[in-house]
Amino acid sequence: MTYQLSPEEFQTIQAQDAEQRYHHFLQQAVTQGEIWILKDQEGCVSLSADDEDCIPVWPHPDYARAWAGDEFADCETYAVPLKTWLDRWVKGMHEDGVAVAVFPLADADGVVEDPETVADDLLRKMAKLNRKK
Repeated sequence: MTYQLSPEEFQTIQAQDAEQRYHHFLQQAVTQGEIWILKDQEGCVSLSADDEDCIPVWPHPDYARAWAGDEFADCETYAVPLKTWLDRWVKGMHEDGVAVAVFPLADADGVVEDPETVADDLLRKMAKLNRKK
């Protein structure tokens, strides 16, 4: 179940720079156990950033909807379980030569990384949180 996102938190996180949003994404993806994408009838929405094909991802559907705006208004938000992302998506994206655009905003790019790097960062965050329990 998706956590409640207050308007204040939404605005505060949106005001952060790309690196800060990246770390927020890692924290929330691990804590919530899901990654949010946009999809339409043809599948997952992709974009071009830094001359790479990318799949944009967010830590909450509200951020994805805000990014979608009018251009992708026909898309729906979709939660990918973190385990599924790590077990299947990372390998598929690597094989397809697709990068990850982490937490882009309507008016700002996100951090663009290869899927293995994002997966490694997620696994490190999971290990760190598990040590704290």
